[in-house]
Amino acid sequence: MTTLSRFLSCLAIGTALIAPAAASDTFSLDHREVAAGVHALVGPTGGRTYDNHGLNANFGVIDTAEGAVLIDSGASRQGAQLLEAEATRLTGKPVRWVINTGVQDHRWLGNGYFRGKGVEVIALARTAEAQEKNALAQLDGLRPVLKERLDGTAPVTADRRLEGAHETLDLGGRLVEIHYFADAHFPGDVVVWLPQEGVAFAGDHVYVDRLLGILPQSNAESWLEAFQALVALEPKVIVPGHGAVTDLARAQADTGDYLAFIVSGVKALAEDMAGVDEAVAQLGDAPRFSRLANYDELHRGNVNRAYLRFESAE
Repeated sequence: MTTLSRFLSCLAIGTALIAPAAASDTFSLDHREVAAGVHALVGPTGGRTYDNHGLNANFGVIDTAEGAVLIDSGASRQGAQLLEAEATRLTGKPVRWVINTGVQDHRWLGNGYFRGKGVEVIALARTAEAQEKNALAQLDGLRPVLKERLDGTAPVTADRRLEGAHETLDLGGRLVEIHYFADAHFPGDVVVWLPQEGVAFAGDHVYVDRLLGILPQSNAESWLEAFQALVALEPKVIVPGHGAVTDLARAQADTGDYLAFIVSGVKALAEDMAGVDEAVAQLGDAPRFSRLANYDELHRGNVNRAYLRFESAE
């Protein structure tokens, strides 16, 4: 038996031991049905906390004739159980498939729980590879926050890896497309698109109500390109990675316009070799976006990291 097989067997055996703790938890995600049998689970826009299980993000549930599809698996084993319970409550069916939209911890660290139950976990190969590169740092970052609620969580990636950048699946009679447009918040972030319903699960391509975060792993310029490709799909409904279910106009105002502001301003300064301090001095105040939650904590750091990436590309 391989190491992974032994791990999955242990997860399956241990499920009954951990399930009561998750089942008794009082935390819940807000729910909105965005199309017939298509549900958004909306998490808080603040940071990861012990109380919210690190589920400070949005997730999705798609009802099909053969079971439920869960969009993203949560930041831990217990978080995965909470998402599973919601999916079953909404559809009356077990989770049959999980699709990972990205690389941030709450997008995929619950995979091991589902794989231990025989659920098929699906991701693009490029997404899974980026998850593997970030796994240990993410677990280290979550441990002080989730404490014992991280127990039993291991970085297990998808068992069904799709090699293309654009893939079409039939899951229980539902047509589901997975699109990689360009590296965004993380390398390998994707959009899950339901063309028949006009619904896009945008993952971390889109933030509304709160400011997006540009991390060392983020590429603001290609993120903007990916956002523009999402716009070209002309979705009726967008389930963003963070914030309320929205439309194109709000997504443009809160994400597209901000990325354009960062890219146009920072790139020009980097090309002039102005220096990171000068970039922050010139662009560190952006009143147009100060209405967004986390602006004070994130904006100046976003300028700093975007400048350093443009500088390194020169």
